[in-house]
Amino acid sequence: MRFAIASLAVFLLLSGAAAAQTKTSHALSLGDAPKYGADFKQLDYVNVDAPKGGELKLATPSGFDSLNPFIPKGDSAPGLGLVYETLMTQPPDDDLSEYGLLAESVEVPDDLSWIVFTLRPQATWADGQPVTADDVVWSFDQIRKDGAPTMQLYYANVAKAEALGPRKVKFSFSGPKNRELPQIMGQLPVLQKAVWAKRGFDKVTLEPWAGSGPYRIKSFEANRAITYERRADWWGKDLPINRGRYNFGIIRYDVYRDQTVMREAFKSGQYDFRSENSGREWATFYTFPAIEQGLVKKEMVKHNRPGGISGFIYNTRRDKFSDPRVRHALTLAWDFEWVNKNLAYGAYYRPASYFDNSIFAAEGAPSPDELKLLEPLRDKLPKEVFGPAWKPPVSDGSGFDRKNLREATKLLKEAGWEVKDGRLVNAKGEPFTITFMMQDPSYERMAAPWAQSLQRLGITLTMQAIDSAQYVRRLREFDYDVIYAGWGQSSSPGNEQRFFFSSKAADNPGSQNYAGIKNPAIDTLIDDVIGAPSRHALIPAVRALDRALTWGWYISPSFALNADRIAYWNKFGMPAKNPASGVDFMSWWVDPAKAAKLAAARQ
Repeated sequence: MRFAIASLAVFLLLSGAAAAQTKTSHALSLGDAPKYGADFKQLDYVNVDAPKGGELKLATPSGFDSLNPFIPKGDSAPGLGLVYETLMTQPPDDDLSEYGLLAESVEVPDDLSWIVFTLRPQATWADGQPVTADDVVWSFDQIRKDGAPTMQLYYANVAKAEALGPRKVKFSFSGPKNRELPQIMGQLPVLQKAVWAKRGFDKVTLEPWAGSGPYRIKSFEANRAITYERRADWWGKDLPINRGRYNFGIIRYDVYRDQTVMREAFKSGQYDFRSENSGREWATFYTFPAIEQGLVKKEMVKHNRPGGISGFIYNTRRDKFSDPRVRHALTLAWDFEWVNKNLAYGAYYRPASYFDNSIFAAEGAPSPDELKLLEPLRDKLPKEVFGPAWKPPVSDGSGFDRKNLREATKLLKEAGWEVKDGRLVNAKGEPFTITFMMQDPSYERMAAPWAQSLQRLGITLTMQAIDSAQYVRRLREFDYDVIYAGWGQSSSPGNEQRFFFSSKAADNPGSQNYAGIKNPAIDTLIDDVIGAPSRHALIPAVRALDRALTWGWYISPSFALNADRIAYWNKFGMPAKNPASGVDFMSWWVDPAKAAKLAAARQ
């Protein structure tokens, strides 16, 4: 009996210790704590009394031939995220946290070796059937097996998924401790197994489908338009995370192949809301009578979202771009100061970091914490990484900066390129030519001054505009010289860096390693970012990665702006304040009085 009592005491002690190491919560956070407690009633900024109904008309520049957004085949329709839901969701005013959506709670041990989601009993599919743990496990297995390559890298350290009961699902992790991985699993799209197993997860399809989300597909015409209608029977409409959002009764997307045509369509009232990405057009186009009459509103809304980086990306899989001196020289030839002043009305600044507008952007010399990560990799990194942070070249704004072009010529010569008979050639006599592949012809304006500067260096730049289907195919196959693209960043960089910049992603068709970066030092720095045990440790890890990327000259950065430029027909109501991350359009609504007034004015 004494042995039994002692054994029981040990069991209770061990059970108590295990329980103390496990936390059950309504939310997960990469910050100090979630903004909202378990008993919150709504997001701070929304209007929970916003009326439901009305029609929202939007525009998209890309055609579509598929209603399956989860696979790397076909061009999927816009707005499909309105149809399905994830286990958890991130509100616009707490970008470091996720709150339960399909899941009512999560359980995570201190060592982050697994996570258990408990599904809400009221969570149902559009046909009334409950969302089950089997649906979650099946969705995960299909996405990892046949989903987009980026998702496969995202889930690289998930050992297995298993249903512990009808409403409980567990994901077990492998590899080193990873603070972000539990929240990554919260982002898992969940599909109805009974429906998708029959239709085939890996198939391009135009068969409409319903999920558990706030909207269902009402109608569509491939490559022309798709319409969604709000579900009156949506199970999640009264959740605190959803109250005051998803107010529109109908949401319609129309396809416009050309940005000029798209702007004219907005001007004539063919759609309701536009986010403008051109500084020139913002300064010159939005002066039509409807704006002067107050029928159309235009606003510049500041935000604190991390900006990432965008610009002309060099495909280093091709020999002519494999030398960083060549990439440096090409970057010197693009005169940002002239382009910004003459083509963009001085609207932008030039980003100096892959993590622009965030605390993760490298500054000055490396800190001691950064050097701890960089020093073991010194022989695999450019020596400049260990000095001041990278800055993009600055010109005199003339469009023909002789100093920059002389430096570019020197770098090209060091890399084995010589000018002969007015053409830059290598040792084999092969000329240096570049094809700039683009989907949007408006990028020609930015590339034309670059082409003129490159011509002075003996390089021929050809611009090639192709249709969206061909562009997507060639992008997935890395079949290009130079593209205009970029990498957006979150408020807590982590696992996504693998499919942006890792060696494995460079050889994975469909990944977002557009530049073809294959550097074991960068791979190690990515692992340091993913394995950072705290936000305090994450900051120097990301800054170290930033230094390695910027000094690699993989991109000629173009424009940055820490604000949203929006224009809309004046029929909307909106919250009194925006979240710090910018406009949350899904918290807007159609104001019946404004809509009636607008309709009368148009007549």
